[in-house]
Amino acid sequence: MSNKGKILVVDDDRLVLATLTHGLTQAGYEVIDADNGDDAILLAREHRPELALLDIRMEGLSGFDVAAYLREHLQIPFMFLSAFADADTETQVKALGAVAYLVKPLDINQIVPAVDTAIANLRGRGPRTGPAPVFAPASQLGDPSLQVVSIAVGVLMHRYSLSRGDALARLQRLSDDESRSLEQQALRLVEAVELLALPGAPR
Repeated sequence: MSNKGKILVVDDDRLVLATLTHGLTQAGYEVIDADNGDDAILLAREHRPELALLDIRMEGLSGFDVAAYLREHLQIPFMFLSAFADADTETQVKALGAVAYLVKPLDINQIVPAVDTAIANLRGRGPRTGPAPVFAPASQLGDPSLQVVSIAVGVLMHRYSLSRGDALARLQRLSDDESRSLEQQALRLVEAVELLALPGAPR
């Protein structure tokens, strides 16, 4: 299998980390992985990856801390993968200069095209042709309707094991049944998920 480039993947969820590492390796990348920020920085210094894929919220050093170090000391570009898409997070993502911002939950078949696109752009080859990958580039974070629909579709894909097309169709049916716009229905779904994620919320 051809080596498409060296990538550092950082996530404190071991299952997510294993899934990302396996999927990107199968896609032809050389992957270095870490489950915490301290190890991520050490590995980045040693291996000098072409791109880093960083979870944001981790114990110890956050993805933002790692990104700042990569930018200031190693000049290694990075993209974020996070379940959070609040305004403060988006502001920090923009300020740090991430090449992309992917919103969980996404499956590996969506993440690989996003990584391919980032690598191609970093090498000056321009964007991929074909369907756009399901992710939110940092340059598009200002479009809240695009962001919330993408998040809602991702939630449905993860919860019901749906393809992106089927998840979008289900969201559209819900919108039609309740006479809401797609964006309104997506926002209701995302808000419900965020409530369930709060500490002390019923499981």
